[in-house]
Amino acid sequence: MSPAGTPVRGLLVRASPFALGVGLWLVPVPPGLTPQAWQLFAIFAAAIFAVLANALPLLTSALLAAAAAVISRTLPPAKVFAGFSNGSVLLVVVAFLVARSVVKSGLGRRISLLVVGAFGRSTLGLAYSIFVTDALIAPAFPSNTARSGVLYPIVLSLAEGAGSTPTDPARRRTGGFLMFSGMASLGVSSALWLTATSANPIGVEIAQNLGLRIDFGSWLVAASVPAVSAILLLPLLLYRLYPPDVKATPDAPRIAREELRSMGPLSRDEKVVAVAFVFMVACWVLGARLRLDGTTVAIGGLGALLATRVLTLEDLSQEGSTLVTFMWLAVLFAMSGQLNELGFMGFVGERLARMLSGTSWPAAFVVLTVLYVVMHYLFVSQSAQVLALFGVFADVGVRSGVPAPLMAFTLLFASSYFSTITPQGGTQNVIFVGSGYLTQRELYRLGALGTGLCLLIFLVVGTPWLLLVAQ
Repeated sequence: MSPAGTPVRGLLVRASPFALGVGLWLVPVPPGLTPQAWQLFAIFAAAIFAVLANALPLLTSALLAAAAAVISRTLPPAKVFAGFSNGSVLLVVVAFLVARSVVKSGLGRRISLLVVGAFGRSTLGLAYSIFVTDALIAPAFPSNTARSGVLYPIVLSLAEGAGSTPTDPARRRTGGFLMFSGMASLGVSSALWLTATSANPIGVEIAQNLGLRIDFGSWLVAASVPAVSAILLLPLLLYRLYPPDVKATPDAPRIAREELRSMGPLSRDEKVVAVAFVFMVACWVLGARLRLDGTTVAIGGLGALLATRVLTLEDLSQEGSTLVTFMWLAVLFAMSGQLNELGFMGFVGERLARMLSGTSWPAAFVVLTVLYVVMHYLFVSQSAQVLALFGVFADVGVRSGVPAPLMAFTLLFASSYFSTITPQGGTQNVIFVGSGYLTQRELYRLGALGTGLCLLIFLVVGTPWLLLVAQ
């Protein structure tokens, strides 16, 4: 290629999302959709494609999409920017800031040394410890976003303890492997427990329309075999797909124990952070019973850390990446919600599902499940997809002959593990994405591969198990 070829190719790549958006905009509006819904889809699709094609950074793409939606009068400004006041979005941002206190105080390092002492003979062992730890604490967290705020500081400390930093090409992949392990563990553990994410109870309510009564115990029995299989297999498969720079660490446990001894007893700041986290976790666990808002609890915890000077305003001023995350997440969250409110998601899901009428139920079951997972590329919220598509897909599957428990549970589990298919596929991902250890291309590649592996595990292992126990 000539020297001029590279700039020309770059220009074409950057222009491709705009061409896609304009092309979709000019296509006649499909019957059953309003022009507003179709135009918003054109803007949203162009924004997501810009990130997928690596044409624009995520923030740039989101801001241009917001501007296009307002300037074209597709949406009023209040709806485009509604995400900036959304509780889930704010919770993610506050979790970023609170997580910094775990690192700054040294508590994160202490925890990481304890984990390394137990599992640290290999990076793969550390990944398994992340999956197991998350699975054990998940039933106490009705919000996987809140759980990510607890898990992320530990993962960050493990990465830094292994000598991995986002700016060091020689060690970055180790941190990237651990960060994506944290993201994947949140998806799998959310499928294991009914109470591990807010999307699960929503799906259970909708499943009652199929005559199904799902409680904590029946969910756990149905999820146990496929979810535990994913916990056992996924770290190993990710290790093969994205091998870390540092693999064997035989001396790490001994070194970790020595460093723990040198750290001495808990410092004052460590104690404050530990108490604050225990209090926040307790409030999140008892939130529904005590009528406590999760975001308010997180903001109160941040205020306490500032008041005790564990964190300072200077610390917060250095968290520029948090502002970047807040802006793109708020915009995409709001636009995805508007696509749902305008009926676009339900329209697409219903049309795709109707195409399967007349096929055998096993074929319909597999195609519906795959389509349901792939369509999460269009969603920022797991709950939004459950509200928009779960009932439609489950109903069509049952009418095609798929046993109702099999169809419902398979889609419910998918509503958790598909969260990593894109960086914005679940708000719990954002704190890990913001770490800087993984590039956008790596996030989309690993997200597609990791979600595909989960899909395969839940179909191959979960289907016969569900046919056996969920009748």
